[in-house]
Amino acid sequence: MIRPRLRIPLRPRLVAAPAQASSFLPMACCRARSLHALAPLDYNMKNEASQHGIADFLSPTAFNIAWTQYQTHLLDKLNALTAETEWESRHVKDIVLGTARDPNHAPTFNYASMIHNNHFFFKHLSPKPVKMPEVLRGHLEKSFGSIETLRREMIFTAASMFGPGFVWLVKTSQPGLPVAFRVLATYAAGSPYPAAHWRRQSVDMNTAVGATTDAGIEAGKTYLENTAYGAGKKIGNPATERLNFAPGGTDLVPVLCLNTWEHVWLWDYGFGAGQAGGGKLEYAERWWNLIDWERVQKEADIQRLEMSSNTSTPVSSLAAAGAA
Repeated sequence: MIRPRLRIPLRPRLVAAPAQASSFLPMACCRARSLHALAPLDYNMKNEASQHGIADFLSPTAFNIAWTQYQTHLLDKLNALTAETEWESRHVKDIVLGTARDPNHAPTFNYASMIHNNHFFFKHLSPKPVKMPEVLRGHLEKSFGSIETLRREMIFTAASMFGPGFVWLVKTSQPGLPVAFRVLATYAAGSPYPAAHWRRQSVDMNTAVGATTDAGIEAGKTYLENTAYGAGKKIGNPATERLNFAPGGTDLVPVLCLNTWEHVWLWDYGFGAGQAGGGKLEYAERWWNLIDWERVQKEADIQRLEMSSNTSTPVSSLAAAGAA
């Protein structure tokens, strides 16, 4: 006797019109249900890098592991964690800042922050050399003494890091130098943003006292409460109340980063043991030759407002006042 097969109707899939590109949302685009998706890279619009790699830096295999496969993996994890929550359709950077203080959202923070950091690294690469703008060069030389000093500081900081993370060039300020730059290192998925310095990754909130157990969550809350405010502690000053920084936090803007996770460089460069070249050091040295300095200057936004800790007057206004 032949039994008819039971046919279970599938839930219809929603098909949305392609979302228009947004300069404010580089890490997410809207499909059905506004899921976060792989962002396009300017130099891979026609799969050039996927097919040929990035010359003198990453082979096609290394590029696909570090960008296509790994970024897709991170996005899948984030989509699963944020499905049907308030974070589902939020910008990735907003997720990073919004979950940085809450131990309950440690996994969500880690995946969102890694998505942001990895994209920040790849989008500042340029297969074709991009000359450093003179305006940016002038400010960098004032901060580091020379471009060679900056190069060596970023490269050797990356090479000496014990464990994966990111080396950042950040725009900040100091007395007498409204536009200044510094080098900052973060480990694992740590974020450079002041509002997310709570997650500098000196403590892994995923593993502390049993991760998501009640004891682990309470331990995480206590840790964050004990380190609350830091440099931006509320002391009745409206300026410091606005900052709300974690310990060691300062007003800064990331403009460039170097990814030191092993899956990015190990395939092509190995560990460099027992040989003159290779390893993370050679990887970092080659990276320096592929930086999109025009994009770095755009991130620094040098031509607009100075850092708020020094002045709120636009640079152009200051120049005009001096000319008058």
